[in-house]
Amino acid sequence: MKKFLKITILLIILFTIYIYICAYSYVNAISNNISDSIFRLHVIANSDSIKDQELKYLVRGNLIEYMNSLCTNCSSKEEVIMVANNHLENFKKIAKKTIKDQGYNYDVQVEIGNFEFPTKTYGDISFPAGYYDALKVKIGKAQGKNWWCVMFPPLCFVDSNTGIVSDESKKNLYDNLSKEEYKIISGSESPDIAIKFKVVEFFENKGLITAKK
Repeated sequence: MKKFLKITILLIILFTIYIYICAYSYVNAISNNISDSIFRLHVIANSDSIKDQELKYLVRGNLIEYMNSLCTNCSSKEEVIMVANNHLENFKKIAKKTIKDQGYNYDVQVEIGNFEFPTKTYGDISFPAGYYDALKVKIGKAQGKNWWCVMFPPLCFVDSNTGIVSDESKKNLYDNLSKEEYKIISGSESPDIAIKFKVVEFFENKGLITAKK
C-alpha cells in the first residue's frame, strides 16, 4: 500500500511538472510573439493634477498626429521603429513646443527602448503584462498617471468615449498576429481563450516570463 501511495505521489508530481512546463512554453511563445509584433507609445504626465493630465493628452495628440504623418506607408514594426528613431529629436521638439504653448517649462525626455508594462486594456483589446518596445515620453518629473497606445499596428485612434477599437485597427492586429494570439488579446467570450489570457497574465505578473530584450 505504501509503495502504491509513493508511486501515486510521484506520478502526481511528474504530471504537475509536465503541466507547468507545457504552460510555461506556451506562455513564453505567446508573450514573445505578441511583444515582437507591437510598438507602443507611452506618455507619462508630470503629475496627477488636472492641468498636468490635460497637458499630457495635448502632447499625446500632437505626437500621434506627427507619427501618423511619418508612418503612412510603413508596413512593419521594424519600419516604424526606424522612422521613430530617425525623428526622436523632432518628437522632443513637438512635445516641448506643446508644453511651452500651454505656459509651462517642463523638460521632456524621449527614448525608444524595451520597457515593462502591466496588463492593459484599451477599448476592447487587452494586452498581457510584459516587456514591449515603445516610444516613451516623460514630461517634467514624470510622476503622474501614464497613457499608452499601440503605434504599430496602429491603435492610437480608438474612440476613448465608446471604448471600441475600429474594425480597421483590429484587422491590422489580426494581420500581424497569429490567430491564437489575436483571440487572446481581442476579448473573446470563449471560456478557453479567457483562461489562456489569465494563464499568460499570471506568468507575466509573477515575473516567471520576462520577454525583455
